[in-house]
Amino acid sequence: MVKRLLQATAAAAAISFAAVAYLYLSLPDVRPLRTVNPRTTAFMELRAREADKAGKKPRKAQQWVAYERISPSLKRAVIVAEDAAFFSHEGVDFDELEKSFQDSWNKGKRMRGGSTITQQLAKNLYLSPSRNPVRKIEELMIARRLEAELSKRRILELYLNVIEWGDGIWGAEAAARAYFQKPASALGADEAALLAASIINPRRFSPAHPSKYLLRRQELIRQRMGDVEPPAPAVGAVAGAPGGLP
Repeated sequence: MVKRLLQATAAAAAISFAAVAYLYLSLPDVRPLRTVNPRTTAFMELRAREADKAGKKPRKAQQWVAYERISPSLKRAVIVAEDAAFFSHEGVDFDELEKSFQDSWNKGKRMRGGSTITQQLAKNLYLSPSRNPVRKIEELMIARRLEAELSKRRILELYLNVIEWGDGIWGAEAAARAYFQKPASALGADEAALLAASIINPRRFSPAHPSKYLLRRQELIRQRMGDVEPPAPAVGAVAGAPGGLP
């Protein structure tokens, strides 16, 4: 019986290792993102399919802007709202992830948030909103790969250009123009905090018609923005190209 148990354990370990190895080898190559901006994302394609299924014409408002042309206030606000430890982790905030697992286990609820900006970028670019455990493992692996290949500045630039900010609204430039009739470079602190507050669920909480909950989030973010200093533009950087700052 002991021998069978050891054999079963070894077999399970081998299968698990093989599964993880397969997932790792099948991950997307993120190296082109160093210099190439993605034309589409998994989330954009998902929303297009949803619109087609509902018999609607897919909407897509997006205008790519370089890191230097995004308001520092928006960078600060997004980091405060989504990933306060952005500059100190390597793609995965293990402390936050552990808290999420503990809450899920103790309260018997599905995992709450806890994804870093890098994880969210991985999910937006390549995956789906599904909470499938395998998808979560893929997200973690891609996040680590993004951190290994790209600078923090480039990760933040990509994130701010591809995330969803409402129905058919993608990225900071489209959001700034849709909600405030100005470019992303001109956003003030209050406007930036409101946009950052809505990331939690942009299809439910619209900056155009902010709820009391959204306004409370805006105020909390606004109060903490002074504690964050985003990476500065690289000296001599070409507009639209990733810089070398961490």
